[in-house]
Amino acid sequence: MPRLQKILVVGGGTAGWLTACYLAKTLNASDARSVQVELVESPSIGALGVGEGTFPSIRGTLAAIGLDERRFFVGAAATFKQGVHFVDWVRPASEAGHHHYFHPFNHPSQRAGSPELLPYWLLGAAPAGMPFAQAVSMQQRIVEAGRAPKRMADGNYLGPMNYAYHFDAACFASVLAEHGQSLGVKRLLATVEHTELDEQGGIARVLTRELGALSADLYVDCTGLRGALIGGALQSPLRSLRDVLFCDRAVAVQVPDATPDAPIRPYTMASAQESGWIWDIGLQRRRGTGYVYSSQHTDAGRAEEVIRAYLGPAAEKLEARHIKFDPGYRPEPWRRNCVAVGLAGGVVEPLESTGIALVELGAYLISHLLPGDRNDMARTAKLYNQMMSARYERILDFIKMHYCITQRRDSKFWIDNVDPASIPNTLRDRLALWRHRPPHRLDFVTDLEMFMPASWQYVLYGMEFKTDLEPMRSAYPQGEAARREFATIQQVAGRAAGDLPDHRALVEQLCLEHAQEGRMEVAAPARMGG
Repeated sequence: MPRLQKILVVGGGTAGWLTACYLAKTLNASDARSVQVELVESPSIGALGVGEGTFPSIRGTLAAIGLDERRFFVGAAATFKQGVHFVDWVRPASEAGHHHYFHPFNHPSQRAGSPELLPYWLLGAAPAGMPFAQAVSMQQRIVEAGRAPKRMADGNYLGPMNYAYHFDAACFASVLAEHGQSLGVKRLLATVEHTELDEQGGIARVLTRELGALSADLYVDCTGLRGALIGGALQSPLRSLRDVLFCDRAVAVQVPDATPDAPIRPYTMASAQESGWIWDIGLQRRRGTGYVYSSQHTDAGRAEEVIRAYLGPAAEKLEARHIKFDPGYRPEPWRRNCVAVGLAGGVVEPLESTGIALVELGAYLISHLLPGDRNDMARTAKLYNQMMSARYERILDFIKMHYCITQRRDSKFWIDNVDPASIPNTLRDRLALWRHRPPHRLDFVTDLEMFMPASWQYVLYGMEFKTDLEPMRSAYPQGEAARREFATIQQVAGRAAGDLPDHRALVEQLCLEHAQEGRMEVAAPARMGG
């Protein structure tokens, strides 16, 4: 039996190193199986240092590879993220102010014996005018108070609030590179210039400028938007999503904090604009901001004007970096002995932070579907491709929903987004059903979903989507119990906001504790020898 012995990850950055770490950790967890994981990255291609947002799945991934959370915070300039705060997505700003809604990471409260709260919120049992996220979860109150999702005493990747992170992408890649090598990943610094195919059309070897030929049983393409192996050598086509998602450009600006003790928002800000939206995330010493826009509806010059106007005087003399991407994915990201992970496999615009979550999924599927026998590669590839394609299609529906149920008609960008021709049939069918009943877990296939029913609910009703339950009111007789539960959530949220620490204070304390432990480890041998 031709056993799979070596995997070569081509490309570094977050995608390459996170995949290499995960494969090295999971495939070599016991002596029963040993797979050499190597990573080749160009010494002349640096990682982009933009601010990155993540999804709560990142905590399980980092825990699985054995990376200490405090080490991660120090090395990646990380902060906490507890959800996404949307501004002006329902309607444009006016003299009356801005429209806001929050997509928290916590699930709606449902204690044992209490009714599901969504139907009762729809029927008016919550305090008058209270947004859905605030009514059913304490997390909105927590973030509005600037609180962290955990306390100092909580363990690695644990806390009373569900959370993810913001971090500097280039710094994160460096932390992963160091950790990956401690897991046995062999790092090769070389620039891949050419790929040679074998008689079956698979990859025989990659040729590098510095190290010559490199070969493996499986090649993981993490070369980013170039897709050098999967798209270049193996010609796996890209399915464009431009007919549904119009945003294909971004202009990013890094903004230093005005003062060392400036508050750090524990969430992503997503502010709708005339032809897209602006992300605004807080890192330890700066904000990462960027305007994601459609080149069909505006140009780079106007886009830069928009983000500089948003930032105001803080943007003076700051560099703006322009980024191009083509929304789409490869229906066949695994072809023969090559599998694409990250941007090489596909890209969806950064709304809701799907990018790194798809890297996590790719690494997970490779490690758990990987055959011991190289002859089974085709069967594994077929299953992998099916699961990844299904995930992209479900993400597509979720992201498009943010745009297509807006009430905005103030620019062609928003008008085009509500055009039924741009809405996938699967999403149109769901929205039609949800006019008369709320989303239910039976609407979703768990293993293929990134966003669970709660996320759909938070966005739907944050966007003021109307579900008419009045004809079914008699099916919901626990109105009084629901009202008590709504009141209890607000009481508990107030106490939680008082118990949890300030966001910046906790981040700085975690970094300080890691530094102190490092000094103790250095000092310990001297004491022992004294």
